[in-house]
Amino acid sequence: MANIALVDDDKNILASVSMLLEQEGYQIRSFTDPAAALTALTAQAPDLAILDIKMPRLDGLELLRRLRQANESLPVIFLTSKDEEIDELMGLNAGADDYIRKPFSQRLLLERVRAVLRRAEGKPAPGSLEPKIESLVRGNLALDPQRHECTWDGKPVRLTVTEFLILQALAQRPGFVKSRDSLMDVAYDDQVYVDDRTIDSHIKRLRKKFKVVADDFDAIETLYGVGYRYKE
Repeated sequence: MANIALVDDDKNILASVSMLLEQEGYQIRSFTDPAAALTALTAQAPDLAILDIKMPRLDGLELLRRLRQANESLPVIFLTSKDEEIDELMGLNAGADDYIRKPFSQRLLLERVRAVLRRAEGKPAPGSLEPKIESLVRGNLALDPQRHECTWDGKPVRLTVTEFLILQALAQRPGFVKSRDSLMDVAYDDQVYVDDRTIDSHIKRLRKKFKVVADDFDAIETLYGVGYRYKE
């Protein structure tokens, strides 16, 4: 089973979440000190990290930034404060694969964990009959789902699992518009609710990453009120 890291300064949350995930068979490493977590997780990366955003000394956003320096595709779920939308937007803009608002149900947490791990491993959702997608080349873009590798004009672009799935869905049919709803279906399980802003945040970060290797990158087009499309 997957190795999951939990980082939260609330010991009660750590204890309850650790117990829940261990009962499901996951191997858990938990930390109340984000600095200690950074050292341990940099030395031995988990399969998934669940990080609280608001922590003293080193918050979840900065912890993610530093962890990604060692492992740029590390799947991450953020825990955010109840009713604080800025937490969610900041977390997604920082490259998180998903977020969960506190307080959360155990069932919801398990669904999100399973969904992110499936995406990271390239496994289809239960009941899905879609075939595994092979390597894809569209102009300067090359995607290899088996290796989770993305390049632009031969230069590597490090993507989270959610960003990779969204880009893959767009690049499969250049010129065809994908609505936000269809992109949410690609990137998230049906039982996991996300809103339109989640997809917008992922698209914004995708563009930012590609512009690092190509200043003139404009392959992802926005059709306001409709969705997005990939152009060669």
